[in-house]
Amino acid sequence: MASSRISSSHHIDFDSVFSMEDASLASVFESLIATGLKEFLGCPAMFYEAALTEFFANGSVRNGVVVSTIGGTAVEISESVFATTFELPSEGLTDLSDVPKDFVFYARSLFSDSKEQVSISCLKKELKIEYRLLHDILAKTIYVKAGSFDAVTRDRFMLMKAITFDVKINWSTLLFGVLKAMVTPGSKQAKGFAIKIGVVL
Repeated sequence: MASSRISSSHHIDFDSVFSMEDASLASVFESLIATGLKEFLGCPAMFYEAALTEFFANGSVRNGVVVSTIGGTAVEISESVFATTFELPSEGLTDLSDVPKDFVFYARSLFSDSKEQVSISCLKKELKIEYRLLHDILAKTIYVKAGSFDAVTRDRFMLMKAITFDVKINWSTLLFGVLKAMVTPGSKQAKGFAIKIGVVL
């Protein structure tokens, strides 16, 4: 299959992240990586553009498995294959509303850039800089949101809270669910995970 290989810079450079002088920023990254995302966020930044275009065009979900065809060849990606490839944790919360509620009060104060508590749906500018950065990473790399994301959604706030307070997250189910949404006809989920899908393929 002849596809042009494209180099991309959309991956996390952990060395530069951890050399940052700002201890609070470094702490946020360490908390994120500690949840089990190091391989997912730091995988090699190479992907085949033509193959990925075909993957999404022909993709669908069948019996919980993402299926597609590329160059006439059938492709199947199961949750177990996806999780194994990126060493994603398969234990922990799948419903973010199950994050302990007593953490909500602390998070609303901890995340706030002022003396006032933020709501769980707020504007990003109301957050401390390190949590704005964490929010943007989640919006771009986990939820794959296109366009502006100046508003903090409830889901992203709850995920930030889980990461900050070291709550175990089932990244396998959460991320594979996003991938399934990407290939579901009529879904509003933006296409993404290009580098990750390229690695799996």
